[in-house]
Amino acid sequence: MTSFRAFRADTSGDAIARGVVDMSTEDLADDGVLIEVHWSSVNYKDGLASTPAGKVARFSPMVPGIDLAGVLLEDAGDLAAGTEVIAHGYDLGVNRHGGYAQYATVPSDWIVPLPAGLTTRESMIIGTAGYTAALSVLALLDHGVTPSDGKILVTGATGGVGSTAVAMMAQLGYEVAASTGKPDEAAFLTALGAKDIIERSALSEAGKPLQGMQWAGAIDCVGGTTLANVLAQTAYGGAVAASGLTGGNSLPTTVLPFILRGVTLYGIDSVQTPIGRRREVWGRIADDLKPSGLGNIGHDIGLDDLDSVLTGILEGRAVGRAVVDLKRG
Repeated sequence: MTSFRAFRADTSGDAIARGVVDMSTEDLADDGVLIEVHWSSVNYKDGLASTPAGKVARFSPMVPGIDLAGVLLEDAGDLAAGTEVIAHGYDLGVNRHGGYAQYATVPSDWIVPLPAGLTTRESMIIGTAGYTAALSVLALLDHGVTPSDGKILVTGATGGVGSTAVAMMAQLGYEVAASTGKPDEAAFLTALGAKDIIERSALSEAGKPLQGMQWAGAIDCVGGTTLANVLAQTAYGGAVAASGLTGGNSLPTTVLPFILRGVTLYGIDSVQTPIGRRREVWGRIADDLKPSGLGNIGHDIGLDDLDSVLTGILEGRAVGRAVVDLKRG
């Protein structure tokens, strides 16, 4: 038995009850392999899982954290003890203790070996958010959208998915327009490679079902009316990859962008991706999709900082990626 520090949330009541506690490896599920966690990260879903109103956590009290990276302490399928690994999604931080702890147990068929070209810290700057961004980028590439076709729009661009998508698309040679409700962060977005900064309000009000064609493709992290406007502005034969709902889970659009302009809407799910595909995508992230601006996207925090950071991400104050250093104390 090993004791360790963890950030735990109790969502069984009406009030927020969360903080750093001492746990032991006996508190962890016995249907996985033991990992010494070195890094985790903060996602919008983690904020939801850490508050009763989020209705994400399946049991309570629970250690949130849908991402983790560290070292295997025992063999896991085709991976030997001592291998640096990544785990994210599936039920992690939702229906089993997650990454905000110095140890975790994870089923072996959820585990990705850390690809050459990434450190464990870099993998958590990327994390679920960056993995979702990579799936979105690959959807546009597989659709055949090329830099010569025109501009790419990224909405919710200062968030984890959005900021990583901006960096990935820009480094692949695309001209990227970044939509944000944080105009003070324009310098952050241009440093990632954005050429144009668009005020969020330009897309958040209801518009016509078909509008001027502005985007060869788009990565939408917002949903709702914003996504409806993005579809209405996408060029003939273009594509939109949608992964977010911070702007609402409704889609007030019509069939017109689809039947008159041949626009394709790709739904991006990063939670249940089969492990083979997951490992393949992480290989791409470590290679041609690795954002050159990771240093600008990630900033380190400790377990003791999580309470305020989780509140901030739910209130829309997050910029870039908060990376949790589990080696701190």
